[in-house]
Amino acid sequence: MPNKPTYLDTVQDVHGATISVALDKDTVSGLAFIEGHGYRIGQIGSFVRIPIGFVDLFGIVSQVGAGAVPEKLAEVEPHGYRWMKVQLIGEGQRKGEFKRGVSQYPTIGDEVHLVTEQDLSRIYGRPDAPNFVSLGSLASAESIPALVDIDKLVTRHCAVVGTTGAGKSTTVANLILSLSDSTRYPSARIMILDIHGEYFSALRDRATVFRVNSKEEYDERPLYIPYWAMTFDELMTVTFGTLGDTERGAVMEKIVDLKLNALKLQPYEGVTEDNLTVDSPVPFSIHKLWFDLYRLVYATHTVAGGQSEKTEALLLDDKNNVSQSGNAIKVIPPKYQPHTQASGEKKIYLSTSPLNLRRPLHALASKLRDPRYDFLFRPGPWYPDEQGLPKGDLDTLLEAWIGGSRTITILDLSGIPVSILTHLIEVLLRVIFDALFWACNLSEGGRERPLLIVLEEAHAYLSQGDEGVAAQSTRRIVKEGRKYGLGALVVSQRPSEIDPTILSQCGTIFAMRLANTTNRSHITGAVSDNLEGLFLMLPALRVGEAIIVGESVHLPMRTLVDPPARNRRPDSSDPLIYDENNPGGWNRQREKSNYKDVLEVWRRQDTRSRRIIIK
Repeated sequence: MPNKPTYLDTVQDVHGATISVALDKDTVSGLAFIEGHGYRIGQIGSFVRIPIGFVDLFGIVSQVGAGAVPEKLAEVEPHGYRWMKVQLIGEGQRKGEFKRGVSQYPTIGDEVHLVTEQDLSRIYGRPDAPNFVSLGSLASAESIPALVDIDKLVTRHCAVVGTTGAGKSTTVANLILSLSDSTRYPSARIMILDIHGEYFSALRDRATVFRVNSKEEYDERPLYIPYWAMTFDELMTVTFGTLGDTERGAVMEKIVDLKLNALKLQPYEGVTEDNLTVDSPVPFSIHKLWFDLYRLVYATHTVAGGQSEKTEALLLDDKNNVSQSGNAIKVIPPKYQPHTQASGEKKIYLSTSPLNLRRPLHALASKLRDPRYDFLFRPGPWYPDEQGLPKGDLDTLLEAWIGGSRTITILDLSGIPVSILTHLIEVLLRVIFDALFWACNLSEGGRERPLLIVLEEAHAYLSQGDEGVAAQSTRRIVKEGRKYGLGALVVSQRPSEIDPTILSQCGTIFAMRLANTTNRSHITGAVSDNLEGLFLMLPALRVGEAIIVGESVHLPMRTLVDPPARNRRPDSSDPLIYDENNPGGWNRQREKSNYKDVLEVWRRQDTRSRRIIIK
């Protein structure tokens, strides 16, 4: 009815899910007060209600003014008067539950009403519902909490995107804190792949941190990634690199032989000599692999065509008359007598091996000696001896990562060499996926206890057009993980660089301030709703403000995300140049410099030295 305070006008044009509304001349523009609450009329992102019988259709305003005039009326009404374009989003029974999608469309003359807080409460759900968590409040109605459905948020995947300084990290921290509430969700489990080591300061009482260069005083555990848990292709990427078919086949056969010998000494349930493959997660010694291949390629022999250990022409130490036979574990190569051709000398023959492995073996030896790679090639309890027998098995590793006493696991990857970082991310994702895939019907599997993996700085290793192993593993998770209880939270400041396949599989998107046109268009194309007008607001969003669209919210909503407490914020804030309230940066008094400390932490490679933790 026109005399109702919520009345705006009637539907004048219907084009699919897009309708045009001309505001009634008596409708007050700007701010209207209904039952003591203020409502913005004609604001992009605001909601309208269209009653049709016992059903209410709900839509979101995507355009106002001259641009919203229907094309046929553009010449008649050149100034647009007060037109609005509305995108239909969902419907609900007059006193029933709201549902996404519409079963019927409005017609010319149907009334359009302002959506009140009572309507919004019906749409967005109840704060006390156990499957909803609150991240803040609606920007248009701060008394209405911004609720997201965790059932759809976790397993249907989600993404948080926004430019630097938009509040992306604090939004992620707030989201993780809400999901890790042990009172509401005692069996929740979340894993964070933290490239820059930002999240421990925000989650230290709820998280177990694994770090390459761990320190007990920081309550950290060492991060180990056993090389023998890798597939053959993954292992080749970080060891030998690209090999010819002959060399690749020879290395593969040697690894299978080493695994088979280890299996005979230590049986493992689920694998036998008959079903063992090069990709089976059975321990073997990579040091022995290197040593045996080195002997095969470099050894000289006292017998023509000889390839056995008995015919190797080893040098002798002149002082102690000791054979220079080398040491596999210490990565010391054996030394051989040089090849001779003179007839008067004792004949020494070269190896007859056709394998072109000299350079790859030298490169592998360098990595085996490099302490930066010890987390991979000397993985603590999972480090096999020369016979291929480690002290621990992968069950203890998986339990530490995804079955610990704390809800959150942070894998701090800041100490991993950049050259192999993306490959190891792929290994981590693939290992977790395989474990939960095969255990889907067990109590520890993802179906019984879903796992959320947070992929920080995703654009660094999930770039568009990347066919690398990291991108392939993540594509597998976002395509198939839902069925096995494995969800992904993709975090990026440059969504245009992320593979569109990965982003389009994210059922919920938290879009924060994005000034770049390319980034905005990438997000617009990734969402299923026709909300291009709404995403035009992205450059003007405030810090900590987000437009949330997708399956975990009933309607797209512009949200003010509650900032976490200061001791709950990630260590990602910008350094201050000038702070009048707390002198620091450039406005503090000069002090005597001590660059010996700089050199010490540089050599130690530990940025946490003298870090002040806010309590």
